[in-house]
Amino acid sequence: MSSNKQKVIALLESIENGSTQPINYINPTKYIQHNPMVKDGLAGFGEVMANKPPNGFKVSVKRAFEDGDYVFTHTEYDFFGQKVGFDIFRFENGLIVEHWDNLDEVKPPNPSGRSQVDGHTMIEDLDRTEENRRTVTDFIQSVLVGGRFDRLGEFINGDNYIQHNANIADGLSGLGEALEELSKAGITMEYLQCHKVLAEGNFVLAISEGKFGGRDVTYYDLFRLSEGKLVEHWDVIEKLLPESEWQNTNGKFGFV
Repeated sequence: MSSNKQKVIALLESIENGSTQPINYINPTKYIQHNPMVKDGLAGFGEVMANKPPNGFKVSVKRAFEDGDYVFTHTEYDFFGQKVGFDIFRFENGLIVEHWDNLDEVKPPNPSGRSQVDGHTMIEDLDRTEENRRTVTDFIQSVLVGGRFDRLGEFINGDNYIQHNANIADGLSGLGEALEELSKAGITMEYLQCHKVLAEGNFVLAISEGKFGGRDVTYYDLFRLSEGKLVEHWDVIEKLLPESEWQNTNGKFGFV
């Protein structure tokens, strides 16, 4: 029997290779969809696949992690345009019953020459999973939600911080410069609530909601940690659609 992680990778790769077997990993009577542009249930997934363009879809899974009943992935897509995204799947009794994601367009390399998906991939420090989860939770709640930027040095070791956000350079200095530029442009970035923190070893994914430039957004932030510090960061920020445009009623969050 495949692990849940292997099942998710096979399902995502089937979007490109056309294999029908991985569809059996989805519970046919219970599949809760949190992508607001896709209808609920297995029928919604099938409708997306039925509308694939003549040249099909492309999928490249860069990272995959497992946390209890959850599997989360970091993937590059050619899916109605080139995109990068995070997907989260929840399992019950070996079958997928729920799905969340956050997607954005692929952008040019950032000021440090890094892409949105390159960087470290090896899962390490499994014995520190819960410690790393607590560290990221504290960082999100105290610094990003609570505004305690005076605590940044507790979490990030100066310029030993690899950044994959398309608009920000490496290090605390790069983050500071980017925030200063946003401030000059009158653009605010707010984290209002953290909904879920998933972890495996040295990788931790935080799912939050907030505002960017006055627009409601969902933040997915993936961190790599080493010796208790945040040392690498990837993210996807997606604008929230107005509820009148949703194809399902489940919302972007609703984690168990």
